[in-house]
Amino acid sequence: MLLTSPRKAWKYFESKMEFTTGPVELKQMMDDGENINIIDVRKPQDYQQSHVPGAINLPKENWSVHVSLSKDKMNIIYCYSEDCHLAADAARHFAEHAFPVMELQGGFEGWRQRNFPTES
Repeated sequence: MLLTSPRKAWKYFESKMEFTTGPVELKQMMDDGENINIIDVRKPQDYQQSHVPGAINLPKENWSVHVSLSKDKMNIIYCYSEDCHLAADAARHFAEHAFPVMELQGGFEGWRQRNFPTES
């Protein structure tokens, strides 16, 4: 096994913690009434079936509009699952337009696996 640089590992995990959050942490933010904006970048039909309470649907074809985003709140973005890179792509796009962003690790699948509430 190749040993990794502790300094590189520190930088990686420091950055990861700054720009991602988990379902448990998001639920706590919601319960605490934190000033956040939850963005679901999945397809509209999937959003309509079920989504994180209070989430706003912003599918890829509408990313250029930025209507649902806020520069005064953290925009927490999620897609389907841990394997889906759509949320990371959206976060990169929105950050490029000066929106504060975080990615929800595990996506909607991670949220549901914890039996957290959903709405449709």
